[in-house]
Amino acid sequence: MVQEITVEELRDKLDADDDFTLFDTRGADDYEDWHIGAAENVEYSGANDELVGDFDAYRDRLDEDDELVTICATGRSAGLFAEWLEAEGFENVKTVAGGMEAWSMVYDVVPIATKDDDVEIVQLQRRSKGCLGYLVGDRRTGKAAAIDVTRATETFKDAAAERGFDIVRVFDTHVHADHISGGREFADELGVPYHLGQPAETRDPTYDFDGIDPNDSVDVGEVTIKSVHTPGHTTGMTSWLVEDEALLTGDTLFVESIGRTELQFADADARDGARVQYETLHKVIMSLPEDVKILPGHFSVTDDGQFIDVTPGLPMMSTVGEIWESNEILQLDEDEFVEHMFDNLPSKPPNYETVIATNEGSYTPEDEDEKNELELGPNRCAATEDSVVADD
Repeated sequence: MVQEITVEELRDKLDADDDFTLFDTRGADDYEDWHIGAAENVEYSGANDELVGDFDAYRDRLDEDDELVTICATGRSAGLFAEWLEAEGFENVKTVAGGMEAWSMVYDVVPIATKDDDVEIVQLQRRSKGCLGYLVGDRRTGKAAAIDVTRATETFKDAAAERGFDIVRVFDTHVHADHISGGREFADELGVPYHLGQPAETRDPTYDFDGIDPNDSVDVGEVTIKSVHTPGHTTGMTSWLVEDEALLTGDTLFVESIGRTELQFADADARDGARVQYETLHKVIMSLPEDVKILPGHFSVTDDGQFIDVTPGLPMMSTVGEIWESNEILQLDEDEFVEHMFDNLPSKPPNYETVIATNEGSYTPEDEDEKNELELGPNRCAATEDSVVADD
């Protein structure tokens, strides 16, 4: 009888560097487009219940008692392949419940150190897609804000409850292009305000939101969160400055890269967007004190599941001073910067136009299956596939 394991158990096995072989049974194109770094591709047809790929090379090097784990898109073909492996004489076979769809919703919940013990910041890392969300809490009052919430709202709710926080505000940094925001629905569920920066009105959202003008602030308990307009990735991009200590930068500035500018803008206007991005980076973010923490909205995951200059489960952050010294793009003059932003751009996020329309409110996915399909694959919001951080 094949044992099912959860995606969280798979994550823990990968982190522990357990000795096992992970087989991805999807077709070669789907595998090449996005897979877990440790996975080997052996296609198995769930529709026909038959082996399609070549298993002979693995058969020669595997022992009957080796641990084998299978995964596919949703769990069906991987489960059938696991049964096939058992029939072939392998004794220690497991399959991942929910497949890559479930893997896409795995989170690491990581505390971020702060100067003030009364201020708590928690980073929620969506491991497969590289999405980063946050809780900002005030230990004195037990009130918290949730920022850049994904559809995994229970993860945010549980993280708050474990720390004794009531979520009283929900924020998004911008209209996202790579994943469906859960912010509005979460705010409605909790009966609390949903905030975007007021410049988000340039995206013509079809819903009401509690806009915050640039440089205005709101309080979460006794913690102050200030709106900092940081356009470039989008016209409406707003970063959120927590107590003058940490800037939640959305897709403007990452630890290892910079946000691309051509997802909202048409090609003819994208270079203008890059010039706006240059001004935002140099005149707004890099003008902050060197010790201000930069907490981005994403980290980079390659199509083959490799993490660039970050380690899941550890804080993904830097400081203004560290980024100024290490980020090579920031050392370019404006014209060089603009051209660099368009050299070797990664492919656009899968289904990004439909995801944007969903987050603007002009399109409603039919059901959860369509939402899952729209979100499959890594984020591709960075302007380059590789790190732009200098190797020291």
